[in-house]
Amino acid sequence: MKHRQTDMAAAVMRELDALRSLPRPVYGQVLGLPNHAIGQRHRHPWAQLSYAARGVVEVVVESGRYVAPPLHAVWVPAGVPHAVRSAEGTEIRSLYIAPAALADAGGACRVLTVAPLLRELIRTFGEFPVEYDEQGEQGRLVAVLLDQLASAPKADLMVPWPRDARLRRLCRELQAHPERGTTLQEYAARLGVSDKTLSRLFLQQTGLSFRAWRQRLRVLAALPLLERGDRVTDVAIACGYDSMSAFVAAFRGFAGLTPGEFFKARAR
Repeated sequence: MKHRQTDMAAAVMRELDALRSLPRPVYGQVLGLPNHAIGQRHRHPWAQLSYAARGVVEVVVESGRYVAPPLHAVWVPAGVPHAVRSAEGTEIRSLYIAPAALADAGGACRVLTVAPLLRELIRTFGEFPVEYDEQGEQGRLVAVLLDQLASAPKADLMVPWPRDARLRRLCRELQAHPERGTTLQEYAARLGVSDKTLSRLFLQQTGLSFRAWRQRLRVLAALPLLERGDRVTDVAIACGYDSMSAFVAAFRGFAGLTPGEFFKARAR
């Protein structure tokens, strides 16, 4: 399965390289090439919206990891190197958008909340021909889609990534093993610095304390597990929490909702 996904990603990359310009200001049909996760770092001259109709999508850029569960999408500005990751079974709907099509097409990567209307617009657009009628009904729907994208609220579903090579190694370990309870003091000893120095460096590099950063990482690591239907107790343990109540409290503190409330929108 892994080799098949790698071959598919390589084929998509070849198609992307061959695509010199978009046939229309917005491109992204259901069977088109954007609807595959490309795990290797790449860039293109168009903005990209990666939305998971099912599952959870993660977009990795130099400055952070952006996670989009159901009813969310990741906006990647044109020219930004990025990789897209998703678990098996994730159904991606991605749009490529010419920078001139949106006034606010630049800026930084961000996670957007996909309201029901925007979700239906993305689904409907996916059935349009590649060269849709820009002057007719299809063009008017695309204009509404772009308006909805421009006004979509931002969701704070990202983990900032440090620039310091030592911290990046530490963060990669934490991401691979969110269940580990290694303390800041233990990491500081491993790096040969004081815990105060490591704490200050972490805050400078990420804008978050070590504790807050790991809390956010653990909550976001839980999203794919919850989305595939794992028990909340099992997810709590897998993400480093001693009890389900501690995990639910941390989740609510970050997302403002319990895990059940957060994912209830899937059934709407």
